[in-house]
Amino acid sequence: MCRFTFYLGPRIRLSALLLEPAHSLIRQSSHSRERDEPLNGDGFGVGWYAREHGPEPAVFRSITPAWNNRNLHNLARVVASDCILAHVRAATQSSGVNEANCHPFRYRQYLCMHNGDIGGFEQVRRRLLESVGDEAFANVYGSTDSEHFFAVFIDELLGLPDAPDPAARMAQALDRAIARVVDIVRCHGGGEPSYLNVAISDGSHAVVSRFVDPGPEHAQTLYYHVGSIYPQQPSRRAGEDGDARHAIVVSSERLTESELWQEVPINHMVQMTRGRPPVVRACTASAWQRDAVPA
Repeated sequence: MCRFTFYLGPRIRLSALLLEPAHSLIRQSSHSRERDEPLNGDGFGVGWYAREHGPEPAVFRSITPAWNNRNLHNLARVVASDCILAHVRAATQSSGVNEANCHPFRYRQYLCMHNGDIGGFEQVRRRLLESVGDEAFANVYGSTDSEHFFAVFIDELLGLPDAPDPAARMAQALDRAIARVVDIVRCHGGGEPSYLNVAISDGSHAVVSRFVDPGPEHAQTLYYHVGSIYPQQPSRRAGEDGDARHAIVVSSERLTESELWQEVPINHMVQMTRGRPPVVRACTASAWQRDAVPA
């Protein structure tokens, strides 16, 4: 299992998520608090948007441990963005440690990262690929279950009509992707559980799920925080520009000791649009409560 952090809000330096918090993502790469195994040293990746240069995001990935990569530390000090996805990896036995397997994965303007496993992936891998169209299939470059899940999401997204609310469209595609994967795993995965904490963004909208099937046992942790995570430093705000009231951080583990962190309910997702409060809604692929609730 891996750890990830997502940010949407005013521009901040990458270091505000990766380095500066007491329990930053780089800290989690070596001292995870909420995994049985504290190390997440099988590579890392950071994706960020700079829309003044175009809609497609930049991605920096490496197979080295995040805590020991000087390039990452130097980059994080000077690069700023209003939408950031960062991931530290703990590879499963079925997927190798190589750059193609490091998150986040990219398709057009979309980035995706995953914490968890698709149950019985070796048994269902071919069926997952058989279920998607050519464009989604062509976007799979590595061997991870995570990238295969992203292909299913892409396939679902391409099958949906354009909508006035891109965040809702992304949430629908993610919900349908989860349902499709769960159905395949239930039929062919040998009874193995699936853990699908997935974050997907287009730079202005995002959706992040916390999902486990068949039951809530051992669900991967996920939290969200609304507003600046540096409330005691309003003059500095770790490089923030603009109004941070609607800044949103979603993270596998809390980055700070703030009491404002909230746990994402199991089998729910956080739907986000820049400048608006997030909405927490149930994953309809589950048998849990189905009503959306305000964050």
